[in-house]
Amino acid sequence: MTAFADLHHADEPLLLPNAWDHASAAALAAGGFRAIGTTSLGVAAAAGVPDGASATRDETLRLALTLGSEPFLLSVDAESGFSDDPDEVAEFVRELAAVGAVGINLEDGLGPASRHAAKITAVKSAAPGIFVNARTDTHWLGDGDRRETLDRLDAYQQAGADGVFVPGLTDPAEITTLVRHLDVPLNILYSPTGPTIAHLTALGVRRISLGSLLYRRALGAALETLADVRAGRPPHGTVPTYADVQAFSGRQSPAGRSETGDTASWRADW
Repeated sequence: MTAFADLHHADEPLLLPNAWDHASAAALAAGGFRAIGTTSLGVAAAAGVPDGASATRDETLRLALTLGSEPFLLSVDAESGFSDDPDEVAEFVRELAAVGAVGINLEDGLGPASRHAAKITAVKSAAPGIFVNARTDTHWLGDGDRRETLDRLDAYQQAGADGVFVPGLTDPAEITTLVRHLDVPLNILYSPTGPTIAHLTALGVRRISLGSLLYRRALGAALETLADVRAGRPPHGTVPTYADVQAFSGRQSPAGRSETGDTASWRADW
């Protein structure tokens, strides 16, 4: 079992925050998280394309190349693998593993379960050490039918998935049903209006993802700050200093950007 897989079988479930660039990943790692995922929404939004449209293959690989050598375990949101061809998906995941990714999230988009299962099998053959978190969208895009959810998850774990993911599922009774049924760890997407982390832990959930929540909150904070500035109010909330953000890159401030005098004081306030 790999170090990343071990985190799914620890005393506490794996709380996986999701980054969208190097700075956000470095900030999360500085907060003590041993494993960090990526958010496909953040990657797609940065590129100016829709999420889930299989349009960010290169951007996703580029981000993995940036983060894969960092001192944390990296799991990549690979959407549906950016192809319907299992062999092409497997090759993409092999490239992710080669640059340091230890896990992937692979979604079915409610396409044929047999096709998604074939992708999982191909990926595990091409990159056996990578943790495949197989996602079904029965609750995200569909009506949450229990039988369909169970059938899809059965197919995916039989195909070799190391864990399964059901975003959009928040009902404790339904979560309990899946936990009791599955042979692999269940991943649930945290919802501010759903069960708490403690409740999900008690239900037997082994991985809790934050998805795009942090990215969307960051955008919201930027807009709130701008509204405060425009209204003549001092912005509220915690803001890293200029030096803090520079430190995330592992580099010193460039010439002419010293942290002394009034400049340092202004940045410390912000």
